Amino acid sequence: MLIDTHCHLDAAEFDADREAVHAAARAAGVETIVVPAVEVSAFARTRETVSRYPGCVAAYGIHPLYVMQAADNDLAALRQWLLAERPVAVGEIGLDLYVADIDPARQEHFFVEQLRLARDFDLPVLLHVRRAVDAVLKQLRRFKVRGGIAHAFNGSRQQADEFIKLGFALGFGGAMTYDGSTRIRELARHLPLEAIVLETDAPDIPPAWLNGSRNTPAELPRIAAVLAELRELPVAELVQRTAANARAVLPGI
Repeated sequence: MLIDTHCHLDAAEFDADREAVHAAARAAGVETIVVPAVEVSAFARTRETVSRYPGCVAAYGIHPLYVMQAADNDLAALRQWLLAERPVAVGEIGLDLYVADIDPARQEHFFVEQLRLARDFDLPVLLHVRRAVDAVLKQLRRFKVRGGIAHAFNGSRQQADEFIKLGFALGFGGAMTYDGSTRIRELARHLPLEAIVLETDAPDIPPAWLNGSRNTPAELPRIAAVLAELRELPVAELVQRTAANARAVLPGI
């Protein structure tokens, strides 16, 4: 019943053992894995991955860290993929104002145009938001898309509440497992449970017990256990309710 709402199973880091990684996740009880693409040139690989591995579903989008290498016609190409594939979401899209050499104006252009596509196709979005929460919220208020997930959320409680008002769930994963992640753990403990979904972001954001090594979707049960402990809930209940939340914001899964 576990749903990993954000896992890059198509990433090169899994090329050597993708089948084993998927099998381990299934054995651990991960029923569904959402695989968001990051650039148009990788869409075919994402589609191949989700077609090959049971329980995997795709989202298509242009990640903010990839906009500098994106071609001007990539947005038109994305439209065609959305029309042909009808994925569960548009993503991974958003803004990243942490990396200095990614032009903010170009990021905003691609983000806005992808929000238009999400609205046109009535699809939820999977958001990358780093040092850009207010800027992302500003555009979401403009375009009124069908909600989605703010992945790896690391904003304030007030910002979290604004996402929730706009129909978004907030993704919690490896960062929550570190004792020093005080703000994230407080949010995980006190936000309405109906607004929380689980994720790994594998191969990135490894949980504390991996000591910086490659993350995989098989870590999701332990991540769920950390959240259950923070919430003082039985793990089974936590898993059931977060899975229901994921299905609510991503009806296509």
